[in-house]
Amino acid sequence: MALIAPIGVTAWLGGADALAAVKRFPLDVLGLMLLMAFACWNLNAARLRLMLDGRIGRLGQRGALGIELASKFALCATPGGSGGPATLLVMLAQRGLPASRGAAIFLLDQGCDLLFFLSMLSGVVALSQLGETQWPYQAMIQMALVALALMAIGFTLVIAYLPHLLRYPASLGTRWLSGYRRRWLARRLLKCRQALQSTLRLPIATLLAMLMLTATHWLLRYSLLYLAVLGAGGNADWLWTFLTQMLAMAASQFSFLPGGAGAAELGVGGLLLPMMAREQAAAAVLVWRLVSYHLYLIAGAPLFILSAYRLMRRRSPERT
Repeated sequence: MALIAPIGVTAWLGGADALAAVKRFPLDVLGLMLLMAFACWNLNAARLRLMLDGRIGRLGQRGALGIELASKFALCATPGGSGGPATLLVMLAQRGLPASRGAAIFLLDQGCDLLFFLSMLSGVVALSQLGETQWPYQAMIQMALVALALMAIGFTLVIAYLPHLLRYPASLGTRWLSGYRRRWLARRLLKCRQALQSTLRLPIATLLAMLMLTATHWLLRYSLLYLAVLGAGGNADWLWTFLTQMLAMAASQFSFLPGGAGAAELGVGGLLLPMMAREQAAAAVLVWRLVSYHLYLIAGAPLFILSAYRLMRRRSPERT
């Protein structure tokens, strides 16, 4: 259902005209989109290498790219992206990184993303309030900014006051756990907090490089929809296509299908309709989804299967 959702939504939104627009999509624009997607993968792999900072020995760009693609495949192939963090932790554990340190790497990765989107959305809201630019769905954009700000504040407070929160099981919803399991979870969380603090003590130049890689990755990745709109014959502002993806992808997390399939297409298509014809919006959504979602599945599936095979082979002698 997740794989056929983009085609179904495109046919429903734009009908035969949308499918005809997809057939006329310029190959040079499609090639540029594929190159940008490949660049995004490598930017994320380079950021992972900086975050690890040699903790799992020598990790080249090729090895980091394999971890990136396999974990992103699991992210795209499971509802709500639940398989992505688990796959990342397992693959890092295979290279000797404890789960607590792997969780810290994941939290730092998410923190960099959150900081970037918070900065971008703050700039957009300030531009719309102080300038003459007026975006559609203005209230929705402002609500998204408030939600991101609350998430960032909440995440910071939980990490800062985690030792105090662990003294009150009800505050973290652990009252139902037994005493042993509660203490085990508390130790894990504290180790993760310590690993996150040690990672944040990396040199300032390294942290800035991570933020630069994060910003470049998302600027490239969220430019894919803009190119898809141009290739489909539409005309929309780059910043609006950026906001469209951010809002629609956040809403798609509530979809029960992997990758937010169906919800992502409907969300992006609905937000593009005020800017262009129906068939153009539908064609742009289909091409964008094929490059930003299905390509991850195609490239990451072999690496994920290979990693799972190696893990099973490693565990089978231990059981015997």
